[in-house]
Amino acid sequence: MLPNLKLFLIFLRLGLTSFGGPVAHLSYFREEFVMRRRWFSDEEYADKVALCQLIPGPASSQVGLLIGYSRSGYLGAFLAWLGFTLPSAVALAYLGLAMADPESLIPNVLLTLLKAIALAVILQAVIGMTQNFCKTALHWGLMLGCALILSLVTSPWATPLVILAAGAITLLSSEANEGSEVSTKVRLSLPAEAIVWLVVFASGLVLLPMITAGAGLLAELANGLFRAGALVFGGGHVVLPLLAETTVQSGLISSETFISGYGAAQAVPGPLFTFAAFLGGAISADFNGALVATLAIFTPAVAILFGVLPIWEQLKRLPAVRLAIGGANAAVVGVLLAALVALSWQTLNSPLTALFAAVAFLLIEYAKVPAWVLVALATAGSYLNQLV
Repeated sequence: MLPNLKLFLIFLRLGLTSFGGPVAHLSYFREEFVMRRRWFSDEEYADKVALCQLIPGPASSQVGLLIGYSRSGYLGAFLAWLGFTLPSAVALAYLGLAMADPESLIPNVLLTLLKAIALAVILQAVIGMTQNFCKTALHWGLMLGCALILSLVTSPWATPLVILAAGAITLLSSEANEGSEVSTKVRLSLPAEAIVWLVVFASGLVLLPMITAGAGLLAELANGLFRAGALVFGGGHVVLPLLAETTVQSGLISSETFISGYGAAQAVPGPLFTFAAFLGGAISADFNGALVATLAIFTPAVAILFGVLPIWEQLKRLPAVRLAIGGANAAVVGVLLAALVALSWQTLNSPLTALFAAVAFLLIEYAKVPAWVLVALATAGSYLNQLV
């Protein structure tokens, strides 16, 4: 099979089966590309996750872009994004156009099974990454401390701040123990293509409001969604207030329709940012609106990622930065652990759901059953159960 086609089909399968939100997506990616295909080491993968947690945008989609880029440049990044995004974007765009009741489409038992599988995948990732990145008392302390902070603080700035703090603490601790400073000298160079990406990001924030003022409904929506995609860290649910401000508070859509679409976005696989496709379809009443909305919300994430990537690649080679990344990686495990605790608290509301999650974990961890197989079986079984 052609490498690019293979890359697209892998991400298309992930786009069809990766339920559970951004943190679950990161765990699905780790299972697919670190554990199964061995495309990256855990350290290389954690570096990608750390970068995407530090910059604005949907972290899981940005990690997918980096995976595709590392395999086949910008074409690979585009194919990875397209495969992962297409299924949920098309489904939500259709729902936005049809204004259908999302709850009637998905059996409740299937939602329960999918959440249980997502929890199992996240638990597997937490265990595996803890073994790799928490080998000292300091790393264990950083991991648990970050998890505790993120469990108590709901600010969207909390995740990048705790990752930066963990890196700084590791570096300072290393300097104290060794009694000498760790070299941080480096000459940074910024390629022309990175400058172009950063100009795109900045221009979207500065120029779009001026260009789209009075230019029509679709232009106004594109401006609001670009701003939402550019100003959130970690993506996922954090983007919801900005989307509500852009669409509901401005009168573009009713709150009832907004909530209905958000419920549908929770029930489909893939990135939650494709909720924009629902909004675009519902507001404009055609697929062009859904397409414009989807591109508008993802464009700033792509631009800032490839704008800062060359700087990250240069910085991470420094001994001091590599030390800091060790602490940052421990913090990334803490991010996953905090998400696991929060999702478990919300999801494990019955002994049966807990049993589903435990069985899913045992099948994934010990029987080596791929998570997508469990998703397919849960989907088929739930719909067959409705027919009986």
